Amino acid sequence: MFLEKLHSDHTAALPYLFDFWGLEHQHPPVGDWRTWVILGGRGAGKTRAGAEWVRTMVEGATPHAAGRARRLGLVGETMDQAREVMVFGESGLLALCPPDRKPEWIAGRRLLVWPNGAEAQLLSAHDPEALRGRQFDALWADELAKWKRAQEAWDMLQFGLRLGDDPRACVTTTPRRLSLLESLLAQPSTACTHAPTQANRANLADSFLHEIEARYGGTTLGRQEIAGELLGEVEGALWSRAALDALRVGAPPALDRIVVAVDPPGGSSGDACGIIVAGVTMHGSVQDWRAFVLEDATVSGLGPNGWAQAAVAAFHRHGADRLVAEVNQGGDMVEAVLRQVDPLVPYRAVHAARGKAARAEPIAALYEQSRVFHLGGLDQLEDQMVQMSAGGFAGRGSPDRVDALVWALHDLMVAPAASWRHPQIRTL
Repeated sequence: MFLEKLHSDHTAALPYLFDFWGLEHQHPPVGDWRTWVILGGRGAGKTRAGAEWVRTMVEGATPHAAGRARRLGLVGETMDQAREVMVFGESGLLALCPPDRKPEWIAGRRLLVWPNGAEAQLLSAHDPEALRGRQFDALWADELAKWKRAQEAWDMLQFGLRLGDDPRACVTTTPRRLSLLESLLAQPSTACTHAPTQANRANLADSFLHEIEARYGGTTLGRQEIAGELLGEVEGALWSRAALDALRVGAPPALDRIVVAVDPPGGSSGDACGIIVAGVTMHGSVQDWRAFVLEDATVSGLGPNGWAQAAVAAFHRHGADRLVAEVNQGGDMVEAVLRQVDPLVPYRAVHAARGKAARAEPIAALYEQSRVFHLGGLDQLEDQMVQMSAGGFAGRGSPDRVDALVWALHDLMVAPAASWRHPQIRTL
């Protein structure tokens, strides 16, 4: 075996060869970047990656040989957190450095000093003014998205990142909504790696993984803290992630009526086709009815026959009562394509007379009244919903999933409440 062939000195060195066994997201990207952002869920190995990056910057070929960096900054949300996580933590620098290259901790100066003379100053983002006058050739910033005065602290650190030929920064953080983080990721000088908690499952307790998935899987908090996703939400959105989480259910009750709503793409070259399945319980008066969004069956990259097959398949999969499709873009062609797939599918065409945001507002009101509930697995739909405001859609492309949602809930809830008739073409 490979290990049996190694000399004892080589075997002893293996735990410190992070290039050999580190995970893909824990290795610095290749290329000419100034800031490396590591986004990850809880326990994904972000701290380990940051500490190992500091080692690559500090250590030379021998314990006393110079590395690429000699003046470093280690910045945490508070001084206590920086010390306990970045220096003394299980994945901190004192635990990871080889014995012959282990830095000395000078508590009074809050300073790490390596055998080769490199120094790392421990700093807190809590007081941005205290960062003035500092200068570095490398910087490790931990949990940037938690910093209370993130923009001010980051600005001061950027002015100080000016030594050497190629000063660089590493940011390790669980993603949260923060304008600084979003703008940092958008810069061409930023490289990013990402991993969910599960990527580091070999080093985590099975009971921990099972518990967090059971408690937080499918929620906004789970997507942020477990999947490590950066979740955007436009200011003034018609829906919020917190509100959607509060309306999430594990399973629907017995439903009295189910529809599949389709928002056909404008072209025939493979644009996304929004397909949403929803049902309603019709107990009591119309105001007592409750709707449940069952599935987002949206498809992309398919022509008319492809999305029509997907819509009809969703119809039969859920035993739906009606297939509703917007016809602004395709007119009679929409029905013709669907009839080619299933000539007998119950079908209703609807026509949009108002803009997308105006059509969405009465549907958003149903959510505010806690009359619409979501099953799990609707992440992409919800991502579009929190980007829709009264001023329009702030996300990329067209809100095809939201459009289909609007038509489904309009047919199930809004139209009956208004006591409308049921013509072939309905306007909203």
